[in-house]
Amino acid sequence: MSLLSERYGEQSAYDELIDAQQQPRLAAKALFAHLLRLDPSALAARRQEAEAAILAMGITFTVYTEAGNIDRAWPLDIIPRILSRREWERIEAGLKQRLRALNLFIDDLYSAQRIIRDGVFPCEVLEGSHHFRPVCVGIHPPFDVWAHICGSDLVRDQDGTVYVLEDNLRVPSGVSYMLENRRIMKRLFPELFQNCRVLPVDDYPSRLYDTLSALSPRTGERPVVVVLTPGIYNSAYFEHSYLAQQTGSYLAEGPDLFVGPDDIVYLKTIAGPKRVDVIYRRIDYEYLDPEVCNPKSVLGVPGLMTAWRKGTVAIANAPGAGVADDKVVYAFVPEIIRYYLGEAPILPNVPTYLCMRAADRDYVLAHLAELVVKPANESGGYGILIGPRATPEERARFAELIRADPRNYIAQPTLALSTSPTLVGDHLEPRHLDLRPFILQSDQLHVTTGGLTRVAMQPGSLVVNSSQGGGSKDTWIVDREETPCSLG
Repeated sequence: MSLLSERYGEQSAYDELIDAQQQPRLAAKALFAHLLRLDPSALAARRQEAEAAILAMGITFTVYTEAGNIDRAWPLDIIPRILSRREWERIEAGLKQRLRALNLFIDDLYSAQRIIRDGVFPCEVLEGSHHFRPVCVGIHPPFDVWAHICGSDLVRDQDGTVYVLEDNLRVPSGVSYMLENRRIMKRLFPELFQNCRVLPVDDYPSRLYDTLSALSPRTGERPVVVVLTPGIYNSAYFEHSYLAQQTGSYLAEGPDLFVGPDDIVYLKTIAGPKRVDVIYRRIDYEYLDPEVCNPKSVLGVPGLMTAWRKGTVAIANAPGAGVADDKVVYAFVPEIIRYYLGEAPILPNVPTYLCMRAADRDYVLAHLAELVVKPANESGGYGILIGPRATPEERARFAELIRADPRNYIAQPTLALSTSPTLVGDHLEPRHLDLRPFILQSDQLHVTTGGLTRVAMQPGSLVVNSSQGGGSKDTWIVDREETPCSLG
């Protein structure tokens, strides 16, 4: 195992591919047998081939820095992250369970609010929600599903337990990079894909189209589906255009659409207006309709909310779905699952302190140096305090923020996130990572076999978000852990 750096003898974190004896785990044996047959120059050549393919295909992402926004080539580490099918089946069941319960929860909040009346979910949490939309009260979308596309972030602690870190229910991104990572890896290691049972992910575009088309208000006709994008300056524009192309949908910006006097949404085309049945929105609710949301928005479509409320067009994810995309709501998901489904949660939450509770708040303020503190409604890793790595001044500032608005903050233990071998120079070093699978729900439920593995590129760093400089890996779910593939 000369490929491994000395760092593997120093770390205590659980590693996805390497066990405590610094030997490959069963699901990764074939991969390492193959890597050891490659000399360093061959491995470097494959990394260069991956980088060249990413540049040629124009796969980019925007990194936000103090100096400005920088478009960069998508960062892909060519050493995959591997899980066995046996473990994945449990994760998949847990993700389906979670989204089913969350959609029942959202539908209840906009109708009878039984969960509040029954004392399971506190009214004050809903009253303090930034994403509860009164305009959505009384609406029941098709199949009573509000969040049609969900990206749940998973992490593994040092004891090997997989936790759900958060659920992204507004406009989750990253699935196009998952698909492109797989496409590139097949070019780099065709021999491994030929001989190993790596479960596919390339059915996602057709699954996404089926999920969206099932929402169409018109039956008996092929629905017209539009991917609504903020435009070319958005950090995930590559994904918007990619998914529109892959699903056979139209890519449109707000000014490309209008709502007629019949409260039907139309797409402007050179052949004249074309009725739109389903909108896959990739813009935040605040900019969706200037007549209802932000009146200064030039990204949305005037009258769109009226059309949606009247049922002439479907929107995924539905306006109002973000009420469950709240880190305070996250803390209640185990109880939400028990309440609506009558089942024990399959996947655990990370232990969470709610600063709105006096006892939790006192504990958090006394242990800021040990905890990770997060605002309830931020995403992308912004606004977070990692206590053990923060300065006394940063911790003092967060204490003031918590006291000023306790509803807006939660805290969690600092997890020793799992690692995976990552190619650094001519050897492998451990890097911390997470995993974002994608779950689809309309008339059916589907989970991607794997997801987007995001990896911190700096040693010891816990920052995996692409917008802040993290990288990515292809995620392999291998069909049989007991009989690893042989390359002869």
